[in-house]
Amino acid sequence: MYGGDEVSAIVLDLGSHTCKAGYAGEDAPKAVFPSVVGSIEQSGLDDALKVEKESESVSEAKNGIKTSDSDKSKAKRKLYVGSQALGYRRDYMEVLSPIKDGLVVDWDMVDNIWDHAFRERLLIDPKAHPMLLAEPSSNPQQQRERTAELMFEKYNVPALFLAKNAVLTSFASGRATSLVVDCGGGSTTVAAVHDGYVLQKAVASSPIGGEFLTDCMRKCLESKGIVLKPRYSFKRKEVRPGEFQTVDLDYPNTTESYKMYCQRVIAGDTKESVCRAPDTAFDETAYTNIPMTPYELPDGQTIEIGADRFKVPEILFSPSLIHMIPGMENLDNSTPIRGLPQMVIDSINKCDVDIRRELFSSILLAGGTASMQQVKERLEKDLMEEAPQAARVKVLASGNATERRFSVWIGGSILASLGSFQQMWFSKSEFEEHGASYIQRKCP
Repeated sequence: MYGGDEVSAIVLDLGSHTCKAGYAGEDAPKAVFPSVVGSIEQSGLDDALKVEKESESVSEAKNGIKTSDSDKSKAKRKLYVGSQALGYRRDYMEVLSPIKDGLVVDWDMVDNIWDHAFRERLLIDPKAHPMLLAEPSSNPQQQRERTAELMFEKYNVPALFLAKNAVLTSFASGRATSLVVDCGGGSTTVAAVHDGYVLQKAVASSPIGGEFLTDCMRKCLESKGIVLKPRYSFKRKEVRPGEFQTVDLDYPNTTESYKMYCQRVIAGDTKESVCRAPDTAFDETAYTNIPMTPYELPDGQTIEIGADRFKVPEILFSPSLIHMIPGMENLDNSTPIRGLPQMVIDSINKCDVDIRRELFSSILLAGGTASMQQVKERLEKDLMEEAPQAARVKVLASGNATERRFSVWIGGSILASLGSFQQMWFSKSEFEEHGASYIQRKCP
């Protein structure tokens, strides 16, 4: 019995920024960790092991370390998965993402991420649980089939279901029809959902996501001479009660990608702590004398942030502002990027006339980036100005930041626990009889 009292289904949402995993029927995922992976190639590993051998043997088991050997043609590499493993600096460790533009580009890394979620975080045997996996709204058939093959052939799961992100977000809010605006880490996607199905012709996406805004914040801070010191690059010692001194540490074999990963963690926290979408279109002159907001960096340095805390979120609404960010002036602009209100209007206009009114009144805002202050209010205001007069615009977003951030996972948790859903699973016997391509019929 799948998803019933005897066996709980596992819900897995591998996003471009974080991986969320947990049991169906629960309110929030049990495991949340970065989707990026630390990787040391064998040549660099030999040098690194000379230094790290003693500490590695102690921490290896609990740090989520995986050795990749599935692809013999590749140079052997050691992969490090999870917050704890990535938080520990290692010589020659590159930080890589298995996902690019919403598509998986390295299945070996994805395999290790899933393995970490099942065995290290949830402590389960995957062959005892049906799996519901969230997928991008425009996931190509080839990627869906590869997912099915891995799940059934490597993990021997009894049943599988692939559900679109937008559909799950819609279910999480209790709606079968809505327009889902998902502001994720790697991109922002607008998708129309009608009667539980994504209307593919109306899916719109933009490369501006949470990570892009984090990079913009980092560039703004660096342009003002603020140095974001990664946590591994210094230590603080107490010279007098309550008074600390920072001592810089030098690790010449640290890769640029690991340094960047650590700086992004700091810049991302800064962005989430101080940023707020402006009430109206951002104007540099209007924010010249805005009161500064303090933020304390990990090294004890307190910085003051002024207009940048409004300018960075404004990029979601006016992408042309990107060229006002120091260091972003030469960004490729061959493909024009649309702002959030324009994407919403364009997406609704591509739908049938008879459902447009309902979509305008059911715009769901989801994703971690949508948790920034005033994003919902600003989007609703801009849409009211641009939408047809007859349209009743309503932007809906959970007041709970956790629900907004994990809406895709929560929708999967609800769906996989429904009794009426139990007949829809793609079973292992069906996979063995029909092959991976059958997933297109079972999970449309």
